[in-house]
Amino acid sequence: MTLVIAEQQGGSLNKASWETIAAAQQAGGPVKVAVLGADTAAAAADLAAADVAEVLRVEAPALEAYTLDGFVSALGQVVAVEQPGDVYFPHTYQTRDFAPALAVHLRQALVTDCVGIKHDGGRRLFVRPVFQGRLLADVEVEGPALATFQIGAIRAVSVRRGAAPAPVRAVAVSVDAGTIRQKPEAPFREAKQAVDLSQAERIVAVGRGIKDQEKVALAQQLAAAMGAELGASRPICDAGWLPMDRQIGSSGQTVAPKLYLALGISGAIQHLVGMKGARTIVAVNKDPEAPIFEVADYGVVGDLFEIVPAVIKELEG
Repeated sequence: MTLVIAEQQGGSLNKASWETIAAAQQAGGPVKVAVLGADTAAAAADLAAADVAEVLRVEAPALEAYTLDGFVSALGQVVAVEQPGDVYFPHTYQTRDFAPALAVHLRQALVTDCVGIKHDGGRRLFVRPVFQGRLLADVEVEGPALATFQIGAIRAVSVRRGAAPAPVRAVAVSVDAGTIRQKPEAPFREAKQAVDLSQAERIVAVGRGIKDQEKVALAQQLAAAMGAELGASRPICDAGWLPMDRQIGSSGQTVAPKLYLALGISGAIQHLVGMKGARTIVAVNKDPEAPIFEVADYGVVGDLFEIVPAVIKELEG
């Protein structure tokens, strides 16, 4: 049995949780999903729509706000009772915080940033990128393991839905608030409201082809007309033309929108790693040999300063 740990905040599920459920279903065998918090009823009801054996509501007052110690304590108890073969997590900031500590607590291996799992004879192999996405490595682990799955590596829409809602069961855990060393606080928000591009359904991304900072406004106008978020390749953020929280790629955010529109992005491997999970990729570039066209579903060879205004006019007209 594979146990998936879904991530929720205020009853709202992180969409990466669905991607992780899809990964567990593809791995084969029974799947259970656990969700942690002080009140997980709404999230558990949503998760019950998936074709899984059971949804576990792991609740305790000390789990109302995320803390590393609280989650490690609660999940350690759940794993001890449920005895899963493997435990899967979405590769989110929260998971990256507590999963290493949980692995130490359970004395199990942790494989991070996986993009798939496959079987070779009797061996199960976790597939993960190495060398900034240039290669894929097959990682073999003996015994039960913890694994995090890269956002966008597996499409959330591939989750199999059940013919009827899965049973939901409460799992009792005891988390002593006195043993939690972290002080829960409200989630950090920058004054300008930092964006989580991993949750965006449409993204307009700009690269060096935008030429100068003043012309970024053109991409912003297009994003507004499309109801999209604005992203960028690393050179744009390094130059200070857009904030670092807009960077997409191996050293930025990993995204998987329904639509990714790349403007003037050549397609360096470091950028492709962060956006190749998009459902539909449209690229606009003057260079017909640009690597971005190798992953694009639709490509336009042309001057973005002619194409983008025409698209904006059509959308706003």
